[in-house]
Amino acid sequence: MRSVLPALLLLSVVLVACRPQEVRAPDAYPLAGAVSGRWGDSPRLRLALVGTGIPGAVKNDSAIGQNLVSSGLNSWEFGFDLPAPGVFNVAGVYQVVVFDDANNDTKYNVGETFARNRQWLIVSPVNGDFSGVNLPDFLGGAEALPPMKLRSGWNLYDQSRPLGASNPSAFTTLRDYDLSR
Repeated sequence: MRSVLPALLLLSVVLVACRPQEVRAPDAYPLAGAVSGRWGDSPRLRLALVGTGIPGAVKNDSAIGQNLVSSGLNSWEFGFDLPAPGVFNVAGVYQVVVFDDANNDTKYNVGETFARNRQWLIVSPVNGDFSGVNLPDFLGGAEALPPMKLRSGWNLYDQSRPLGASNPSAFTTLRDYDLSR
């Protein structure tokens, strides 16, 4: 009987890990906002976390928990699970993008219609100074993020606002991360 017990424990762990992710209301996710604009007839909208981390390479992940709900003509509300800081990278610079999954493969592919905003999600393992970064062309056109002070965890840098004491700002829950075409 003892030899069966480890196998049963392993099976229960595997089943728990493979269960479907819980779908929640958009505002129950750590990141929430609205999507607007014309996406054509019957778009297959999905969200993806794209960016670059250290150590690691470019990230393009749409397998993260999310919910996108129609709220009217050309308008949707969304919720998105951000990975816990430190889970996949020590530090990184990211954006959540919305895209029309034209080929229905659940991944953002170059050439698919997408939208992003001017708000960057920067994850840091410690409080401290960020030296700035130049991003690859395909992630935004080699645009530079200036040096800034960050807090440990997720930080929001809004390029439409001046850099200062409240920009960037640390967060655990972020609302109004809106995306439009």
